[in-house]
Amino acid sequence: MPIKAILTDIEGTTSAVSFVYDVLFPYAAAKLPGFIRASYGDAEVAVQLAAVRAEAAEPAANLERILEILLGWMQEDRKSTPLKALQGKVWQQGYASGELRGHVYPDAVEALQRWYEHGYGLYVYSSGSIQAQKLIFGCSEAGDLTGLFSGYFDTTSGGKREPEAYRGIAQAIGLPTQNILFLSDVAAELDAAKAAGMRTCGLAREGALVADHPVVVSFSDIEPSRM
Repeated sequence: MPIKAILTDIEGTTSAVSFVYDVLFPYAAAKLPGFIRASYGDAEVAVQLAAVRAEAAEPAANLERILEILLGWMQEDRKSTPLKALQGKVWQQGYASGELRGHVYPDAVEALQRWYEHGYGLYVYSSGSIQAQKLIFGCSEAGDLTGLFSGYFDTTSGGKREPEAYRGIAQAIGLPTQNILFLSDVAAELDAAKAAGMRTCGLAREGALVADHPVVVSFSDIEPSRM
């Protein structure tokens, strides 16, 4: 079956891992406490703080305890939906002020633009929040790339190592899994997508990727019509 849509990871795939770990995470760690204290009365922030209490099983946690929990989750790189949502709000301020610019590999920019022009539907699936995804592509060093994408998916669609998440994404896209190509630098994610029926391709940008999938080092090596 021909590829009709391409679903891509971000970290290590379209964007450098170092950008996330050396730029975005330290920025969020430094700014998150001040942001939450200043936005404590905001309704959207309050929803996320309630979700933190529920996930931590600490319903009576006060503000300082919540901050302690969040900073601890950040240190362990926990894939927590409320944490990702709050990080996204902090990054939004950083992008708006010009302190942050999203990193996207030039070969990814070129390929995404070419695939869009050739009629492929382009989608993103990352453990970062949808808001954070839009910020990376919308405020990228290459300009606003959000117009290339038809949709975004995060952990609210399920874990990236769970086949069922990819089936749900395919249903949301409106295509059989066999018509979707998934790109990632993580073998376990590729395995889950393949188990769901998607076509797969691994990116080995920063070292060897041992996986039972086609593997390339650049987006320029990917030809969807031949996958």
